[in-house]
Amino acid sequence: MAYQFVPFATLREQPTIVVDSTANGAALVLAHWRGAPTPPLLRDDTSAGSVLRALRQPATPGLAAPAVTANHFDVDGFVGVWSLLYPDLALEHEDLLRQTARLGDFREWEGSSTLADQALQLVCWLNAEEKERFYPPFGAPVLRRREDEACVEKFNWFLPRFAQVLQNPASGRAAWEPEYQRVQLAAAVMRGPATRLTHYPEIGLVVVRTPEPLPYYALFGPTGGADIVLSIYDGQRYELEYKYTTWVDLESRPALPRLPLDGLAAQLNEQEAPPHRWTFDGITDTGPLLRLAGKALTKVERYADPDQRPIFASSITEDVLEQAVVQFFRQGYALIQPRRYWTWAEIRAAGQPGSAG
Repeated sequence: MAYQFVPFATLREQPTIVVDSTANGAALVLAHWRGAPTPPLLRDDTSAGSVLRALRQPATPGLAAPAVTANHFDVDGFVGVWSLLYPDLALEHEDLLRQTARLGDFREWEGSSTLADQALQLVCWLNAEEKERFYPPFGAPVLRRREDEACVEKFNWFLPRFAQVLQNPASGRAAWEPEYQRVQLAAAVMRGPATRLTHYPEIGLVVVRTPEPLPYYALFGPTGGADIVLSIYDGQRYELEYKYTTWVDLESRPALPRLPLDGLAAQLNEQEAPPHRWTFDGITDTGPLLRLAGKALTKVERYADPDQRPIFASSITEDVLEQAVVQFFRQGYALIQPRRYWTWAEIRAAGQPGSAG
């Protein structure tokens, strides 16, 4: 079956498979988005993973549609679309593509295998070429364009070129090496004596103490299986973040729902000295942050690595801050059990006082 990539706006003009997105009128949806109508047997932690499952089940209803689309460009969605267009190569490199998609979305890189190393190279190549030739993730509105329209140019450029770098990573070294080396150095810091991790598995939290802000791929590397990260940097600088693992429907494990962070922010603001105040993003954001605010961050800045944005010093000591965060989530999750496939309505309800799940 030969597929054609088409712009998202044209999906109703022909039977179309929608990847890493969802839409009415799709012949088939292959997405890990919360509530997406992905067939149960094809559900996976990543959208690309669902595509790869579908390629091994050719009788899947809707898979014979001639067109494929997505409403945005990111690593997971791109790998999924590319895999449909080049199925033989995709299945030949299935394990590597799965790791690449996971790394692109969940940002957890430990570098413990050759495959993980290759996945980092591919992700860094995609990141570098995307920023150099087009615009950064979530940057379309700055160009006064809609992402579902602007991303078509990215797909059209990357789709015919990805196979060469997949099969011969050295061909893309000039693009991927700078970020790759930056992540390698940061990962060494995460493994070193200056970094300490404290796990609270009952609430899905990892506290990372490390001297300075680091790239996400390294910072989140050892946090697999957890969904909330409290980063504590020297000088009483902090950020709390819900990982993207709580925005999607994970197939591999149950998870707790996101809780709104306004109560925690209010509690911290009672203790915080001027001039900064604790601010928070809503629970439907892809990666909500709780942090001391100066100038409000754009979505592009919030998605960028922590070492690429200002993180302000707090008047609250590390131990007090950690205790407040742990107590907030322990109380919030006291009556809630982890499970798969939360709806957004259920997540909002779980954040109400006295809720149980």
